[in-house]
Amino acid sequence: MINNTIISQQKCPSCSKRKIVTDENTGELFCEVCGFVINEKLEDIGAEWRTFSNGESNRTRVGTGTSLMMHDMGLSTIIGVANKDSTGKPLSAGMKSSIERLRTWDSRSQAHSSADRNLRLALNEMNKLKDKLALGDAVVEKSAYIYRKAMERKLVRGRSIYGLVAACLYAACRHTGTPRTLDDMAKGINIKRKDVARCYRLIFRELDLKMPVVDPINVIPRIASFVELSEKSKRKAIAILNKAKKIGMIAGKDPMGIAAAALYLACISNGEAKSQKEISVASGVTEVTIRNRCAGLRKLLQD
Repeated sequence: MINNTIISQQKCPSCSKRKIVTDENTGELFCEVCGFVINEKLEDIGAEWRTFSNGESNRTRVGTGTSLMMHDMGLSTIIGVANKDSTGKPLSAGMKSSIERLRTWDSRSQAHSSADRNLRLALNEMNKLKDKLALGDAVVEKSAYIYRKAMERKLVRGRSIYGLVAACLYAACRHTGTPRTLDDMAKGINIKRKDVARCYRLIFRELDLKMPVVDPINVIPRIASFVELSEKSKRKAIAILNKAKKIGMIAGKDPMGIAAAALYLACISNGEAKSQKEISVASGVTEVTIRNRCAGLRKLLQD
């Protein structure tokens, strides 16, 4: 489909009609009435992208923004997939095969070393895991940064790429406060949980990462959505956890376990028929852990 724009301010030199049309595909300026071509090559002077630097919008003609999720940081040039020349005409069969060959070698030349190939594979796996676990762009950017730091410290050599990718994503989730567990990472990338935990301990120790303490309130919506609890029970569980936080009862406790216990007590208080087993399956902790955490939280309900 040709995208044409009528410019009524100009007159046609041939017929003097104000029906001047621009063809954005071929870059031609011509008269719609008589077909007289006024200009064959028009330059597009409009802005293509917007850059956001220091919070300000700067509409300049620049390329795409740089990103840690690209193995080359988005700074390299590539041969486009459109088989057309500069005027918009399709390429001949011989030229098309030559361009395909050049495009293939251009793609191969961007990852000529083993480190580049390793990074490209790791970033592709991060993108796949991002879609499976519904993670945000900020989480994946942080995980790519951690993985690049691990490569600089030579922690990747001799270790599983998938394990390190899952560990970096888990570390990024911990850093950004996104409620995802080691089991989620292991299931998403299809490896054992202990392999992810081993790689996470490695990067945590070697990169000297400073991880914030997970707030059990953040995992309340996650468990409640699996068990299909009401909003009233969720608010009751959050109130219980806020009371426990003030007296220091949740310090040193597993956030998922104490959140599951608070939800179970909230269900009992509101009369919702949910068993410990259902909450245990949704939270990934054992029923014994829920019972042990409930023993301490019950006192808060009696106060």
